[in-house]
Amino acid sequence: MSHDDVAKWDLTIFPDGRGLPPGHGTAKEGRQIYERQCASCHGDEGQGATAEELVGEPTPPSVDIPSKAIGSYWPFATTIFDFIRRSMPPAAPGSLSADQIYAVTAYLLAANKIIGDSDEINAQTLPKIRMPNRDGFIPIDVKK
Repeated sequence: MSHDDVAKWDLTIFPDGRGLPPGHGTAKEGRQIYERQCASCHGDEGQGATAEELVGEPTPPSVDIPSKAIGSYWPFATTIFDFIRRSMPPAAPGSLSADQIYAVTAYLLAANKIIGDSDEINAQTLPKIRMPNRDGFIPIDVKK
């Protein structure tokens, strides 16, 4: 494999934003994409359907409330972008543009009351978002 072949598959995005592509999006833009691409599996409001819930109260999971929704579980906002980029939608992973992924990420963050509905996210702002459960994990980072 050539260096160029490997680069196509090297989509690693770190919590500090290394690896994020250029682009931007807002929750308003993301809601439209979510409704077309995500709601059939994750529910109209992210409550879950055939796939996991994405929207929930921004409190860390516990024995009594084991939710793994974005607002309660995920430690870094960049992970949302990374997951969507790599694996969503399931029938066509990799089919969304960077702008579309930023927009869906913004929508999910706003739905979880982590950012405002009109906040724009991009490669500079996304890593600065402090997730409610950031301290619920032990970080591991391998510097490139």
